[in-house]
Amino acid sequence: MAQTSYAAAAGAMAGPAPVDAGMLEFKECLKHMRDGHPEDALGHARRALGAAPKNPFYLSYTGLLAAMADRRFGDAETLCREALNLKCNHAQLYLNLAEVYTQAGRTGDAIDTLEKGMVSAGRDFRIRRALERIGVRRGPVFSFLHRSNPVNIFFGRLRHRFTGPARSSA
Repeated sequence: MAQTSYAAAAGAMAGPAPVDAGMLEFKECLKHMRDGHPEDALGHARRALGAAPKNPFYLSYTGLLAAMADRRFGDAETLCREALNLKCNHAQLYLNLAEVYTQAGRTGDAIDTLEKGMVSAGRDFRIRRALERIGVRRGPVFSFLHRSNPVNIFFGRLRHRFTGPARSSA
């Protein structure tokens, strides 16, 4: 999920202001993430956060990397939620929190977060792709029968053949 748009996050942070030490550290962080080195990226993210403690992107990526590198899911969730409180209309912040939940094995919370992101950040293709990757399941065709009932399995496959994969409710 979070692997989708490191360049977009760096681009969203770029602006007319001169490049500061935090931005340089953040760009290094994104480079290490893209290369598959979350432990190295976490150090850069922490230094970027030290330079600008209220930057929602630095908060969110520091949280994501705390989950990926150190498996500190509670701290990661807190940082990502704080980032969303500062800027609730950016899709990447929702994607990062959803990835923290996915890493922690909390798929339901990840889906809820992505669906909230669809509402708050607009119908961003990255959020739709993340929901598809998680695999949002539809309810059984006949709700009074168990999901594993052969009748539900047969009609579920038939429904899938005609309507395609499940989509989120957004």
